[in-house]
Amino acid sequence: MNQAYFRFYGTLKDFLSPDRRQTTILYAFKTAGSIKDAIEALGVPHPEVDLILVNGESVDFDYLIQANDRVSVYPAFTTLDVSSVTRVRPRFPRPFRFVADVHLGKLATSLRLLGFDTWYHNQADDQQLAEISSRDDRILLTQDRGLLKRRVVTYGYLVRHHEVYSQVVEVLQRFELFEAIAPMTRCLRCSGELKLVDKVTIHEQLEPLTQQYYDEFFQCQTCGQIYWKGTHYQRLQQFVDRVRQAAKASVLV
Repeated sequence: MNQAYFRFYGTLKDFLSPDRRQTTILYAFKTAGSIKDAIEALGVPHPEVDLILVNGESVDFDYLIQANDRVSVYPAFTTLDVSSVTRVRPRFPRPFRFVADVHLGKLATSLRLLGFDTWYHNQADDQQLAEISSRDDRILLTQDRGLLKRRVVTYGYLVRHHEVYSQVVEVLQRFELFEAIAPMTRCLRCSGELKLVDKVTIHEQLEPLTQQYYDEFFQCQTCGQIYWKGTHYQRLQQFVDRVRQAAKASVLV
């Protein structure tokens, strides 16, 4: 039986049992397999990994693990650019776009509210989510480790928190997106872009009181949904303001 030695750093420790987070983990194997399979066998989904060093050298997921290898596995760096060193994956595509699994509907809606293109359908299965993530270069947001481990998934993130506000702040912190917030520029139903529309052109679609009291309207360019700054607007704005305050505090509240 061969052995290799793994050490995980930063947020990757979230996937390990407490007794393994601060120590080197012994990994036993009979035949050389990919380092990706070894990392996931130890509990860490591959989309969470941004850099792998084997005996001090950067390798990719296809590297075949050898006896006595010493492996250091790192998550995304927020203050250090390792793009010229890492061989794990290409840099995240710009602009950031997401696909959320069926259990993260409120997170998806909140990200749309903040202006981030987020695909969501409450009946999408795991295969569909993984394929959309791969085909459209979308970051897969999920709380299912198994879904993130699918080979086709390149970009993904396991959402740790369970309350929607904390989830939103967590995602924005992970991808450093606070400066990219553009509130009320996307449809909350389908994530299409909102454009200012002349009231005259949508007059027949409005309720009488809405026609009477509001003059500024926005329409989704994808599904046609109409929006205006009604009684709900203040509540939505308060949520946006709270998220922006979190950026200044750099903590989850």
